Amino acid sequence: MNQSLQTSLKTLRLSGMLQSLEVRVQEAMGNHLTHAEFLELVVQDEMLVRKERQIQRGVKVAAFRDLKTLDDFDWQFNPSVRKKQIYDLSTCAFIRENRDVLFFGPPGTGKSHLVQALGYQAIKAGYRVRYRSIFDVVRDFLGDDAFVGQDKVLARYLMPDLLIIDDMGIKLLPKRSGEYLFEIIMRRYETRSTIMTSNRPLEDWGKLIGDVPSATAILDRFLHHAEIITIT
Repeated sequence: MNQSLQTSLKTLRLSGMLQSLEVRVQEAMGNHLTHAEFLELVVQDEMLVRKERQIQRGVKVAAFRDLKTLDDFDWQFNPSVRKKQIYDLSTCAFIRENRDVLFFGPPGTGKSHLVQALGYQAIKAGYRVRYRSIFDVVRDFLGDDAFVGQDKVLARYLMPDLLIIDDMGIKLLPKRSGEYLFEIIMRRYETRSTIMTSNRPLEDWGKLIGDVPSATAILDRFLHHAEIITIT
């Protein structure tokens, strides 16, 4: 390969083209491709490399507990999971429409796997995603840095196109948890999408966060445009 061309591609940070160029040149010669056809192939190679990098960055920022996919999910494990409903969500239409989703059901039914897989699908579709357990949310707002920079903490929850809050209902939450959660839900209401999982009935949320009025306000906003998926 021409050394000057390699240097130019490196300078322009066209690593996808650089990786595939030699193979594409041989392919073009062997198949008598036109210049336009050859150019289209190397441009597609560059786009694929950039897309993969974008996905990798998105996954890192999302901070999933585990990287899960819908292909990995055992649909025979729990027949109560409606496959079509989940794959409809994977189209990300609910994100485009700023709607929310609540996964409700007992522990060990696959809720966390499914919401993380949906988050991964959203990243592949070009959306910004953030995954946090409810305990992460509380810890973020109660952390030492939160007292001097709570607006920055809140901004990290308002920025993503899709926010996933997992594990609601596993145990009682500390004081003021309801205030933090309400602030997040209220500020994202009708502007960004949120997915939550819970293993406790909605009527128990007031006890869980120790603040019945906040729980009522949270559910009023969150459920207004939410799709509820019950897994048994």
